[in-house]
Amino acid sequence: MSSFMDWETPQEFYDAINLEFAFDIDLCASIGNAKHTNFYSKDQNSLSQEWKGTGWLNPPYDKSIGLWMKKAYEASQKGATIVCLIQGRSSDTVWWHEYVMRSSEIRYIKNRIHFGKDGIFTRSNISSVVVVFTPYCQGSPKTSSIDCKGLQIV
Repeated sequence: MSSFMDWETPQEFYDAINLEFAFDIDLCASIGNAKHTNFYSKDQNSLSQEWKGTGWLNPPYDKSIGLWMKKAYEASQKGATIVCLIQGRSSDTVWWHEYVMRSSEIRYIKNRIHFGKDGIFTRSNISSVVVVFTPYCQGSPKTSSIDCKGLQIV
């Protein structure tokens, strides 16, 4: 049975975002899908850790996502930069309005990302966005469009 962190971000997408941000850590990963040599696994319970520096976050797309967004926002208020790849269909939720709308930036992704599981990449059944929390951000977030390879659309 797969764990909640088994969906892998496509390497090409991560590389494009990492080129801009130079991540220090993957905040929600497993040994098989970590995008950085420094990462928190499920056993390390990332939500109980202190997030510092510049972190990549592809959290579970489940009901816990509000906790992850709260943690990302709180870490930014302590000086961290947290870049999150999350579901895009949640703009009506409390957590979206409490935390995403206080971020620095929301990047809407044109087309669907193909996430991997057990080495097989398939098209996501929901849209995704990248939310950027920079140190001490308060919103209103800047918006832009990127493609499913992580590149800006002009």
